[in-house]
Amino acid sequence: MKRHQRTFDRICEIPTRSDIKWSEILSLIKHLGGTIESREGSRVCIKFKGHKINIHTPHPSKEVKRWVVEKIRTFLKIAGD
Repeated sequence: MKRHQRTFDRICEIPTRSDIKWSEILSLIKHLGGTIESREGSRVCIKFKGHKINIHTPHPSKEVKRWVVEKIRTFLKIAGD
């Protein structure tokens, strides 16, 4: 639980962090009850509380870019309301 809270706090930080690993975000989404579906190429569809978002899996690095973290932050806020 502490690990997921730390990941969530890091996603919500401003200025936006660029050192969050994709695996940490996926783990948080699953922990919160969301689902992750693989799509074509490196795309994934994250579904959470009736909302969905399509995102490309980062490669070759494991860290998520700032703009993706911002997109996920907005997605979690909308889905959490």
